[in-house]
Amino acid sequence: GTGGEYSEGEGAGLASSESGGSGFYLAAAALPERRRPGGGRPRYEMVRELSAEEVRWFYREDRKPWKPFIGYDSLRIELAYRALGPEPREGEAAAVEPVCVRSGLYEVDVANAECYPVYWNQSEKIPVMRGQWFIDGTWQPLEEEEGNLIEQEHLNCFKGQQLQESFDIEEQAKPVDRKEAIHSLKLSRNHVDWHSVDEVYLYSDATTSKIARTVTQKLGISKALSSGTRLHRGYVEEATLEDKPPQISHIVFVVHGIGQKMDQGRIIKNTAMMRDAARKIEEKYFSDLSTLVEFLPVEWRSKLTLDGDTVDSITPDKVRGLRDMLNSSAMDIMYYTSPLYRDELVKGLQQELNRLYTLFCARNPEFEEKGGKVSIVSHSLGCVITYDIMTGWNPVRFYEHLLQKEEEELQDRWMSYEEQRLLEELHITKNRLKEIRERLRGLKASTISEPPVLKFKVENFFCMGSPLAVFLALRGIRPGNSGSQDHILPRTICNRLLNIFHPTDPVAYRLEPLILKHYSNISPIQIHWYSTVNPLPYECMKPSFLNPTKEPTSVTDSESVSTVPSPTTSPVMVRRHYGESITNIGKASILGAASIGKGLGGMLFSRFGRSSTATPQTLEAGKDGAEEDDKKATAAGVPLLPHSSSSSFLEPAVELEHRIDFELREGLVESRYWSTVTSHTAYWSSLDIAFFLLTFMYKNDQEDTDKSSMDTV
Repeated sequence: GTGGEYSEGEGAGLASSESGGSGFYLAAAALPERRRPGGGRPRYEMVRELSAEEVRWFYREDRKPWKPFIGYDSLRIELAYRALGPEPREGEAAAVEPVCVRSGLYEVDVANAECYPVYWNQSEKIPVMRGQWFIDGTWQPLEEEEGNLIEQEHLNCFKGQQLQESFDIEEQAKPVDRKEAIHSLKLSRNHVDWHSVDEVYLYSDATTSKIARTVTQKLGISKALSSGTRLHRGYVEEATLEDKPPQISHIVFVVHGIGQKMDQGRIIKNTAMMRDAARKIEEKYFSDLSTLVEFLPVEWRSKLTLDGDTVDSITPDKVRGLRDMLNSSAMDIMYYTSPLYRDELVKGLQQELNRLYTLFCARNPEFEEKGGKVSIVSHSLGCVITYDIMTGWNPVRFYEHLLQKEEEELQDRWMSYEEQRLLEELHITKNRLKEIRERLRGLKASTISEPPVLKFKVENFFCMGSPLAVFLALRGIRPGNSGSQDHILPRTICNRLLNIFHPTDPVAYRLEPLILKHYSNISPIQIHWYSTVNPLPYECMKPSFLNPTKEPTSVTDSESVSTVPSPTTSPVMVRRHYGESITNIGKASILGAASIGKGLGGMLFSRFGRSSTATPQTLEAGKDGAEEDDKKATAAGVPLLPHSSSSSFLEPAVELEHRIDFELREGLVESRYWSTVTSHTAYWSSLDIAFFLLTFMYKNDQEDTDKSSMDTV
């Protein structure tokens, strides 16, 4: 029915709502109601038009089953639908505002019955459907066209009639097949029988179904039991405005690395996987919190023109598929190291981050007022570009600094009078040029204030499978002695830097040894399994000493130091020899190949075959274990660090303020050589990573809330 019919017939009012979207909310109708046996939703005694709460809207993604919108969303879509009327005139459809749904990530165009994302582009629209009649058990909706025909027929025949009490014992005991169908409706491929007002069955009219029905009825089996599907009018659960998503307190921008050109839209799917994993973890561990962490994909590559098609035009035709794949993926690294295209990549990501933040704040005005936070999760090359945007690193300034150092070195050597005079003139000219530049910059600053590079402060910067450490090392960053994150990323720019990697990811490198050199001998923190019972907080985990030993040459040697961890505890795992696999049939031959010699084989396996097998003795091992560790470390030429009573833990002279490197635990049955191929892209759907991210974000948010509460007191 239309909105007018609805308000007259049901006595429900439509009024303005603060929620936005449809601009309406529903005042519940005061009607007599009854409940189903077993505590179902309320049922009314008279047959009447379905109320907005009884209708449920659905959406479908990737040809999966229809998924119901939550009550808050469904109710607002239904009210927008009723405001539109049964047959909207031209121009009226545009007048109905789209309804904001799914925590604000999507909007529903009611007139066209489709849903589309707000923050990113998606070629395929998501269909939405209005459900009135539902299949028993699954509560999947009947197709809208069939549902409308059944609903129209139901109202024509039974509107105003008294509903039978379904909990009447005699009525319940009477089998359906003994009741004659009081009404029937023929559809295109099915027919519907009403055995009573409340008992409606759908039957298929396909030939096979008819034959099966005839046979089973002759055997004494009822028609309904043999081939009928019971239908329910109205959804199992009424939609209410109270059934709404929690407030978003933290947004996470998810930045892709290389290869986006090859598979456009991949970051949207990856972010969806990460969001789904986070929702499962939130439901399990953070369900008592009234806030939400939201993940938004940042797709920066597809809008860039770069060289146009120049590289494609110079690509030979042989093995074209492989060449195109390399052009679409590895070429991004070459673009980034090119002085011609680097700025375009940086600006592309910077502008997209600022666009998304501005759009989010415009649609969620309370976010900034309530102190909402922003974190960034970057993958692969995306980590390097994000880092350069935050720090403002520029290769031109870096080059100028190198030239200045070169000049200082020149001044130290002996020079002729003419050389000295020319160098002095050059020095004066450069100072004069510098002065003019500063004056010009000052004039610009007085007329136009330069906006910040990013419009928000980054709370946490999570790097996944990141080559950032290699880039920093090649830029001349060397270990210091402070133990502070400021050595590579100032806390004023980003509160916390965390580097997540899979142990066999060939693109990932550690960051901690760039701050304190001796951390190359300290194992990264191992990320808890999401199923860990009472995991030890990461701040309480002591540094664990890595004890490099000689390469094991046989399976027995490596297995002798192997232990299988308990999934319910979180000790530092033994770092098994890279290349070994519990289920790998050719394990011995692979390990043999890894230790063949120091030539080409050694070079090939050096990245994945380096041994760093720790010896995690327990506290009971005492001094004997510690002495043995010392002997092994001395034999390997590793400088010893003072250690505590446990041989696997140590008390270094200088410690990091916060740990930065976090390592995923390896699967107990995965081949490391195979996982080398897959590990770089295995982060997105990991429940362990979702648990790790949420642990840090919710912990910090909770601490800030507690602090503000104390300040108020």
